[in-house]
Amino acid sequence: MARDKVTVRTLRRMEERGEKITMLTAYDYPMARAVDDAGIDVILVGDSLGMVVLGHPTTLPVTMDDMVHHCKAVARGVLRALLVADLPFMSYQVSREDALRNAGRLVKESGAEAVKLEGGREILGSVEALVAAGIPVMGHLGLTPQAYHRMGGYRVQARTAEEADRLLKDAVALERAGIFALVLEGIPAAVARGVTRELAVPTIGIGAGPFCDGQVLVTHDMLGLQTDLSPKFVKRYAQARQLFIEAMRCFRDEVRSGAFPGPEHSYDLDHPAASTSG
Repeated sequence: MARDKVTVRTLRRMEERGEKITMLTAYDYPMARAVDDAGIDVILVGDSLGMVVLGHPTTLPVTMDDMVHHCKAVARGVLRALLVADLPFMSYQVSREDALRNAGRLVKESGAEAVKLEGGREILGSVEALVAAGIPVMGHLGLTPQAYHRMGGYRVQARTAEEADRLLKDAVALERAGIFALVLEGIPAAVARGVTRELAVPTIGIGAGPFCDGQVLVTHDMLGLQTDLSPKFVKRYAQARQLFIEAMRCFRDEVRSGAFPGPEHSYDLDHPAASTSG
């Protein structure tokens, strides 16, 4: 039976019914097909691709061209999930015009159905402009990777009462500006619970405890493909990297021994006599 397409309205209805929302990342066509086939509600083309696909130490070097390129590939593999794409560092912070131009590229050129921005009250103008233009916006508060240098690394946020209050005010302001959902990353579970109770829009946690309306992980992390970082909040549901290595070693050994390719992997001539002609 065909499943209904997930939209921003779907997520709101899920939150109202108390159904948990699932979100995973994808950066190419085959992974997008797999995540979509698994029944995940939201696929995020995250700027995390800079670290897990392009090999950068942070997300900061990711460009708009990178995001458009990868989002196009993902969009070709998505049938059901809501497709959200990150606006990368410095693509929206300078002006509303930049935010509109770059978000428009992701929607018009690459097939994104919504965009995600990091930040609170300092980006309200851009959020309002995007929403007014008809582009759905997902917010992102807490540990915001694009603020890596300001935070002094990837550190848990909102641990003091003052920081928690500031985060809550940012969340309320973003909701009023028109976001349809909010990612909460790297904050204490109690803080995430308070924000979730306060907001009408769904919250989606990553390293924010069990009280959010949904959860997101980087697919390469949860599959064990990415081993450079091991945050506490990541649960590895598979050890795919080791499986890949074992398969590749088997290929290497069979080629060296002559076991591959065998007759079943080789083609026959349509006219055997041609092999002796001349």
